Amino acid sequence: MQSAETAARRLGSDIARGLGHEQAASRLLEHGRNEIAEARRRSVAAMIAAQFSDVLILFLFAAAIVSGLIGDIEDAAVILMIVLLNGVIGFFQDFRAERAMAELKQLGAYKATVVRDGQHATVAAAEIVPGDIVLLDAGAVVPADLRLAEAPGLRASEAVLTGEAIPVEKITVALSDAMLPLADRANMLFKGTVVTYGRARGVVVSTGMQTEIGKIAALLDAVPTAPTPLQKRLSVFGRQLALGVLVICALIFAVGIVRGEPVLLMTLTALSLAVAAIPEALPAVVTVMLALGARAMARRAALVRRLPAVETLGSVSYICTDKTGTLTQNEMRVVELCAIGERRRQPDQSDGGNPRAQLLTAAALCNDAGRDASDAPIGDPTEIAMWRVAREAGFDKQALEQQMPRCLELPFDSERKRMTTVHRAGADFVAYTKGAPEIVMARCVDVAGRKGEAIDRPALLAAARAMAADGLRVLAVASRHWVTLPDTDESDTIEQGLTLLGFVGMEDPPRPEARAAVATCKAAGITPVMITGDHPVTAQAIARSLGILGDGDRVLTGRELSAASDAQLAAMIDETKVYARVDPTQKIRIVQAIQASGKYVAMTGDGVNDAPALACADIGVAMGKTGTDVAREAASVVLLDDNFASIVAAVEEGRRIFDNIRKFIRYALACNAAEIWVIALAPVMGLPLPLLPIHILWINLVTDGLPGLALAAEPAEQGAMRRPPRAPDESLFAHGLWQHIVWVSLLMSGISLLTQAGAIHLGSAHWQTMTFTVLALSQMGHVLAIRSERISLFQQGLGSNRPLLGAVLLTIALQLLVIYVPVMNTVFKTVPLTLPELLVCLCLSSVVFGFVEIEKWLIRRRWIYQ
Repeated sequence: MQSAETAARRLGSDIARGLGHEQAASRLLEHGRNEIAEARRRSVAAMIAAQFSDVLILFLFAAAIVSGLIGDIEDAAVILMIVLLNGVIGFFQDFRAERAMAELKQLGAYKATVVRDGQHATVAAAEIVPGDIVLLDAGAVVPADLRLAEAPGLRASEAVLTGEAIPVEKITVALSDAMLPLADRANMLFKGTVVTYGRARGVVVSTGMQTEIGKIAALLDAVPTAPTPLQKRLSVFGRQLALGVLVICALIFAVGIVRGEPVLLMTLTALSLAVAAIPEALPAVVTVMLALGARAMARRAALVRRLPAVETLGSVSYICTDKTGTLTQNEMRVVELCAIGERRRQPDQSDGGNPRAQLLTAAALCNDAGRDASDAPIGDPTEIAMWRVAREAGFDKQALEQQMPRCLELPFDSERKRMTTVHRAGADFVAYTKGAPEIVMARCVDVAGRKGEAIDRPALLAAARAMAADGLRVLAVASRHWVTLPDTDESDTIEQGLTLLGFVGMEDPPRPEARAAVATCKAAGITPVMITGDHPVTAQAIARSLGILGDGDRVLTGRELSAASDAQLAAMIDETKVYARVDPTQKIRIVQAIQASGKYVAMTGDGVNDAPALACADIGVAMGKTGTDVAREAASVVLLDDNFASIVAAVEEGRRIFDNIRKFIRYALACNAAEIWVIALAPVMGLPLPLLPIHILWINLVTDGLPGLALAAEPAEQGAMRRPPRAPDESLFAHGLWQHIVWVSLLMSGISLLTQAGAIHLGSAHWQTMTFTVLALSQMGHVLAIRSERISLFQQGLGSNRPLLGAVLLTIALQLLVIYVPVMNTVFKTVPLTLPELLVCLCLSSVVFGFVEIEKWLIRRRWIYQ
C-alpha cells in the first residue's frame, strides 16, 4: 500500500496545505456529497398492494363474496376483517424494513475539521471530498475513509465495522499487503468509526458510497426480502387447498343435479361447502399465535420486530453468532497474572507475596483509567481491566497515587507499543512500563527478585506465548528504580535497563450461561457457529471453551475465505465452526453458503457491518444494548439482554408456535373435510341431504373460531428441544398429518351419516338436528384429543389449557342454544331433541376422541408415522 504522501499526491492534494477551496468545490460536484445514497423506496400504495397478493388471501376474498351472495353477511364481514387485519400488520412490517437505509444515512450528519489552503476549516461532513486533509481528536467520529499521515497515540473503536471490542492501534507506515481485511488495515480510519485515544491527520481516499460503510449500504439495499418458512408453507397450502375445494364442490354440485336436486339448493350447498372448506380462521389464528409468541419472547428478553420471525426461529438449523457481547460479557477482564517466580494463576488466587504485590502496584499506577462521578470505571477497556484487578486486590490507584504521585509520563504509542509512568517513591523515583511482551522484554536486563542474574528471554517469551495461545491478550509489566527524576528528553533511556515484574493476561470472558445454551442448541440439532472480526486465536479459545469448536472442527480466517471458491466453501461449511477476521461481504457469503446447503440460518449482529448479513439470513437477530440502530432495523428480532441464551429460548418458543399452527391445521382441515364428506357421501348411501347451508356455516364459524384460537395457548410439546430442526422442504402435512386428516374426517362423517341413517330408520323426525349436533360435538372431542401429537389428554389434564377448555364448553353451550331456544329453531331450522336423543348424540360424538387417543398410543410405541 502507498505512503500517505503518495496517496495525497495521487489525489492532487498536499498533507500540509490540503485542497484549495475552489478545488474542493469542483470535486464536490464531481464526486457528489459524502452521504449514503438512499435507495429508491417502494411507494405506500405498492407496499399495501403486496399484502393482498397471496393466494390464500385472494381465496378468502372470494369466500367473502360468496358468503355475501348467499346472504351470510356476518360471515363475509368476519372474513374481510381478518384479511384487512393481516394486511395492516404486513404493511407495517414492510414499512419498518424500508427504514434501515435511512438509519445508515444518519451516520453522516455531523461536522469535521479539514485543512484547506493551509488553514483549518470546519465543514459539514457531507461536503468532504477525496483529497481533503482531515484532523481528528479523541471522541471524534471519522467522517470518511482516511489514509493516516499522523497518528500519535491513535486508537479507534471499529466495532461497528469489524465487531472487535478492543480499540485498534493505528500506524502511519505503508503496509505491504493490499488484500488485508478491514481489521488489519492499521494505517486507515474508516467512516463511522470513533477515535478513542490520541489524534490524527489523514487524507480522504473515499467518500459516500465508495467508503467501507457505503459498500455495506449497497449490500443491504441489494439483499431481497425472502419469505419465511411459514409463509412459504402457507402459500403452498393455499394453492393446494383452493384447487382441491373447487374440484370437490364442482363434483358435489354435479352429483346433486344428476340426482334431481333443485339447482338453487345445490348451488347454495356447493357454495356453502366452498366457504366451509376454507379455514378462514387460519390467518387470524396464525396472527394470534405469533402475537402471543412475541409476548412470550419479550418476557424472555427477545423483542420481535417482524411477526413471522417468531415461527422462523423454530426452523433454524444454524445460529451464526458474533463473539463479543453475545457469547462473551463485552468487558475485558484480567483472568491470569503471572508474576516473576510464580506460576500462572487467576487473580483471586493471589497469596499476597511480594512479586504479586509489585505487579499489581504497577498495574494500578501505570494506568490512565479512573472513575466517574457514579464510581463507574472510565478509560480504555484494557486499562480498565488492569485498574479493576488491582483495586479488587486492595491496590487502589487513587490511594497509591497519594503515596506515589505521578511525576512523568510517556504515553502509549502505536510504534513504541508501550507506556511508561514515573512516580515518586520516598526520596527516590520508580518507573513502571507496560506493553507488548516482546517489546518490553527486549528492554529488560533482569527480573524481579533476581538482580544481576542473566534473563532467560526464550523461557519468558514462551510463557507469554502460552498465555496468548489460550486466547488471552498479554501485556508485560516492568519497572526501574531512579535516584533522581529522569529528563523527559531521555525517553529511550527511561525505558531501558528494566526489571521484569511479570505478565498480565486479559480476555472478554464467556457469559456463564452461554455454554449451557450451546449444549441445548446441539441437543436440538442446531449448529452454533461463531463469526467474528476478532483474532483467530482468541476466537478459537472462546469457541472451544463454550463447546462450539470440537475435535475435527476448523477455524477459517477471512483471508482463507477470500481465497476459497464457492465450491470449496460449500465443502468446508459442515466442519467450520469459527470464522475469524471476516468482513461484511464475507458474512453474507457464509450465510448464503449455509442456505445453499438447504438449511435455515439465524444470524446475530450489533454493528453496521452486520446489517447486510442480518437482512440476508432467514432470521436476523440484533443486539438491543450494544447494537446500532442500523442493525436493529435490519433484524427481525432484537435481544434486549444481548445474550446468546435468549436466542435459544426464542428458538424453543418458535418451535411451540409452529407445533400449535400444525395442530390448528390438523383440527380445522379434518373438521372441514368431514363436512364435505357428509354432503358428498349421503347421496351414495341413498340418504337425503343431511345438512342445510346454514348448518354448515354455523359449524364452520363456531368450531373453527373459538376452539381454534384457543389452541394458541397450548404449552410446548415435551422434548421440543430434543428433536432436529424441520427440513426446509418439509410439508405442513408431514409426520402423519395428512393421514390423520383423511381418516378422522372419514370417521367423523361416517358417524354423522350413521346417526342420520339410524334416526331415519327408527322413524325419528329429528334426524337432521341429530346429525347436525353429532357433527358439531365430534369436533369438540377432536380438538381436545389433538392438544398433543403424542401425549394422552388424561396425562396432560383438562386444566393445562384453560382457554381451550372454556372455548369447548362455550361452543357446546351455543350448540344447545341452537337446539333448545325457539327463536334459534326458526333461524337454524332445528327442533328440540329429547333427552335420550341428546344422550345418543353425546355418546356418538365421543367416538372420534377415543380413536384419536388410540392413534397417539400407537405413535408413542412408534408403530405408525415414523
